[in-house]
Amino acid sequence: MTEIDAKIDALVPAWLTLPDVAERLGVEVTRVRQLVKEGHLIAVRRGENRVLQVPEEFIGDGKVVKGLVGTLTLLKDDGFSDEEMLEWLFTPDPSLPGTPARALSENRGTEVKRRAQALAV
Repeated sequence: MTEIDAKIDALVPAWLTLPDVAERLGVEVTRVRQLVKEGHLIAVRRGENRVLQVPEEFIGDGKVVKGLVGTLTLLKDDGFSDEEMLEWLFTPDPSLPGTPARALSENRGTEVKRRAQALAV
């Protein structure tokens, strides 16, 4: 869990608080905190109250977007910080097209993971 800079904040189109994530997933907030702690989600402190928030695109149809956890693991293994992972996931990639986060939400995770693996080379 980290503070977020303005550049990354501008890249992410929408955010959810942890209680909002819990509601969408149908779980308790403590479970969402556990997902963050385990690296299955990235949460950052935003706004004047520094409330923990998760990018909305990480949550879809009552669950964490398919392929996100594996992608986060690959990026973490490549030495990416939470901020660098968010920047990579939400920076447009013309070859996808769109952002890796959008591709994950559209069930194009194989392509996203392939690009994440290529970063380690």
